Amino acid sequence: MNSTAATVSLDSELSTHGPSHKEHASVTVIVPVRNEESSIARTLQQLLDQKRGDLRIEILVVDGCSTDRTREIVAKYAGQHGEIRLLDNPRQLSSAARNIAIRESQGDYILIVDGHCEFPTRTYFLDLVHAFEQSGADCLGRPQPLDVSRATTLQRAIAAARSSRLGHHPDSFIYTDAEVDCPAGSVAIAYRRTVFDTVGLFDERFDACEDYELNHRIDQTGLRCRLVPKLTVKYEPRKTLSGLFRQLFRYGRGRVRMFRSHRGAVNSRTLVPAGFVLGTVLGPLLCAAQPILLPVYLSAMAVYLAVILFESFRLATVLKDAGILVWSPAVFWVIHFGSGCGLLWELVRRS
Repeated sequence: MNSTAATVSLDSELSTHGPSHKEHASVTVIVPVRNEESSIARTLQQLLDQKRGDLRIEILVVDGCSTDRTREIVAKYAGQHGEIRLLDNPRQLSSAARNIAIRESQGDYILIVDGHCEFPTRTYFLDLVHAFEQSGADCLGRPQPLDVSRATTLQRAIAAARSSRLGHHPDSFIYTDAEVDCPAGSVAIAYRRTVFDTVGLFDERFDACEDYELNHRIDQTGLRCRLVPKLTVKYEPRKTLSGLFRQLFRYGRGRVRMFRSHRGAVNSRTLVPAGFVLGTVLGPLLCAAQPILLPVYLSAMAVYLAVILFESFRLATVLKDAGILVWSPAVFWVIHFGSGCGLLWELVRRS
C-alpha cells in the first residue's frame, strides 16, 4: 500500500469529529511535545495571551511519554484553562501526535506549533483566520526563522547557518519574507480542516519530515498554499552540536523515506550530503591505496573549508556578530555530516 492510500484510509475517523457550523470561526492549535520542560510553559502562556476576538480556540498538547516535568506543567495549565487539553502519544512519534490531535480536534482551522517557539505578536490567531479568509487558500505557510530572544552564541550560529543557502535546501521557501503563493512543501503549518478530508492524515511511518510528506501530497492534489510572513514564529535552535547532529540525521533519514514513498519529491541535490560523507570517510582509504589521489582529496577538503569559512565570515559580517564566526564552521560541518549520515543510514538499513 502506498503512503497516500495508507494515510487516506485513516481519514474515515474524522467525519464524527468535524466542526459544527457555528457563528464564529474556531482554531485548533496542536502542540506535539516530548521533554519540553524548559520551554513549554512559555509557549503555552504566549498562546493563552493571544487576542481572540470572537474566535473559539482549543489547544491540544500531545505528550510523547515525557520523562521530565513536561506533563506536570501542561496538566497544571490544563487545570487552570479549559481551552487546553493534554493527550497521550504512546508511540512518541510527532506524526502520531499530530494524528491523535486531529482526530480529537473541533477547529475549522488547524495550526501546528512546537513546544519551543516564540510568537512575535499577540494577534496571531486573528491574523491566521484573516489570512485564510482573505486568500481563500487551503493551507498557510510561514517563514520559520531559528531565532529566539534568549539564544546562546552557538544557537545564534546555528540560526545563521540554517538560514544560509549553504545550510538549508535552496529550494525551500522557509526563509522567504514576501507574501506569495508557493508549494506547501516545507512551509505549510496551518490547514483548513477539509484538507485532511482530501489528502488524509500524517503518515506514521515517518519520524521526521512527516510535515513535508503531508505537504507534498497537498501539492500533488492541487490544493493552494499561501505563504504569509505575518504568521512568522521563531523557533529555538538546538542547544548543542550533538543535538543538531541528531536533528539533521533524522532529517536525512526522512528524505530517503520521502524518496521511497514519492519518487518525484526528492532531487539529486538532496543526496549531496551523502556524497560529502562518503568522500570525507573513504577519501583517506583511497589515498592510502592510491597515493596519486592524495592531492585531489586534500584540494577538495581545502575548497570545502574555504567555502564554509567564507560563508561564516559573511554571516558574521552581515549580522555583526563575531561569535558566529567562531562557531559557524563547526555548525556547517555538523549540518552536512549529520544529514549525510542520516541519508546513508536509511539507504543501508533498507537495502
